[in-house]
Amino acid sequence: MGGYAAYIWSSYGVVVAVLAVMLVSSILGVRARERELSALEERVGPRRQRRQQSGLKDAHHDA
Repeated sequence: MGGYAAYIWSSYGVVVAVLAVMLVSSILGVRARERELSALEERVGPRRQRRQQSGLKDAHHDA
């Protein structure tokens, strides 16, 4: 590697570390949003059910 091996391998190491941190951060973020969504659905009800109910109400108002 022409004397640049330490720089090249350390660069690879930094990239792998950053990608690992980003992956873990993304996974933890998704899990947190899923917990938040579950808590909201327990309070308000499932989104799909609310959308269908609001769609029915909107259809009656449009007629």
